[in-house]
Amino acid sequence: MSKIKVYGNKFSRTPRITWCLQEVGADYEVIETPFDQLKTPEYLALNPNGKIPCLKDGDLTMFESLAINLYIAKTYGTGKIYPSNPAEEALVLQWTLWVATEVEPYLLAALLFKLGFSKDEHAASAAPERVKPAMQVLDKHLANRKWLVGDAFSVADLNVAAVVSTTQHSGVDISYAANVTDWLARCLARAAG
Repeated sequence: MSKIKVYGNKFSRTPRITWCLQEVGADYEVIETPFDQLKTPEYLALNPNGKIPCLKDGDLTMFESLAINLYIAKTYGTGKIYPSNPAEEALVLQWTLWVATEVEPYLLAALLFKLGFSKDEHAASAAPERVKPAMQVLDKHLANRKWLVGDAFSVADLNVAAVVSTTQHSGVDISYAANVTDWLARCLARAAG
């Protein structure tokens, strides 16, 4: 079996995929893909969106980092970081979709502005208040539990932590959500993280 190929770079969402691959112990290689190569015909054949990351595993080629992580976890980590029962699987999907819609758009606006990739100061300055209700939902959920789904770290934790961790670089303060900050520290302290 050939190595899984991940097209991307460390300045994108690629590290969340390599974290997942490390968690499941998969054999992979990162194909360093600079931003100025994303619109080439060769790369567009892999990802017609012209964005990174992108994954190639045998005949399967995928884009969208959170979906890639769900695939990796289910294919290579069922029973490890992907649940084997339908109810917990549904919760993994729930938290992954939740973070993509309720959290990432706000944190990304703040991060891109801070890094100079966006001039939308209004979206960046509104991000802390806009993300607060979601952080409160997450904080309440984590009040009496160590992990998001079940009793062990899962791809739900990985996907949500990969997004929430952007608060550390975007300047969005979530210190009011103590359960979230404690949980995030647990996730990021993992050897593969």
